[in-house]
Amino acid sequence: MTTTAAPPPALRTPRRKRRTRIDDRGWLFVAPFAIVFALVFLAPLVYSIYLSLFREQLIGGNAFVGFDNYIAAFGDEKFWDGLIRVSIFLVVQVPIMLILALGAALAIDSARLHASSFYRIVIFLPYAVPAVVAVLMWGYIYGDQFGLAGNINQLFGSEVLQPFVPQWMLLSIGNIVTWQFVGYNMLIFYSSLKTIPGELYEAASIDGAGAWRTIFSIKIPAVRGAVVIATIFSIIGSFQLFNEPNILKPLAPNTISTFFTPNMYAYNLSFAGQQYNYAATIAIIMGLITAIIAYVVQLRGSRQEAR
Repeated sequence: MTTTAAPPPALRTPRRKRRTRIDDRGWLFVAPFAIVFALVFLAPLVYSIYLSLFREQLIGGNAFVGFDNYIAAFGDEKFWDGLIRVSIFLVVQVPIMLILALGAALAIDSARLHASSFYRIVIFLPYAVPAVVAVLMWGYIYGDQFGLAGNINQLFGSEVLQPFVPQWMLLSIGNIVTWQFVGYNMLIFYSSLKTIPGELYEAASIDGAGAWRTIFSIKIPAVRGAVVIATIFSIIGSFQLFNEPNILKPLAPNTISTFFTPNMYAYNLSFAGQQYNYAATIAIIMGLITAIIAYVVQLRGSRQEAR
């Protein structure tokens, strides 16, 4: 029996490596979004950063100043005044709004509440009202000389309600925002509650868990991710506070200043003061602050959910 020896390594024919062909057709589907994203988001962002590094001067025109605008912004009392105000708004209004939204979602999800679909629509309805219309409507209600507040003051013969005074202005705006967005956040929580498997409720019922035990042991942990998302959206909305104070400003000119919020400050710097470079600086700083806080909330929420 003869055996053929294997050829030496030098005489072996090398195998050809298969070239993986990259399919570029996927870019055709991504291209519309990528183009819109670049034009609507990236281009304005890059241009704003570019503007923030320059300053319009009497001599020399638009000159490069590096980070001087940022240094000036961190020493600007008007900027800090608006930033502190929206921070207080965030700390006070957002928890109240989310607690109300979570309570409404739990109540609607409960089998004991009759006509839950009707209540869901009623609570969500304020979010469907355009923001400008909602603020104008509440502005008329707040009017202490012509609106509902004024009628109540006439009824009692004293200045009982003064929503436009400096002490109550931020609370009045917070009431409008809460009225608008409780239904929106309620829908987020309610949708998350509907994803809970029915087997968990059956197991809890077999173990003898009551309604409150089921809420704290099953429902609230299940909506933790939705709470994180709603909190991030609320943080972004708080730091972007603009519509409500800007629309109410003609009704309370002595209370709402041009720098009542950082967004109002940047808007008035740009369109009223023609200080586009400094306005871009304020906008970039607020964007960074919002992104950092939102990222911290998301990171902490992800860690708690992983536990």
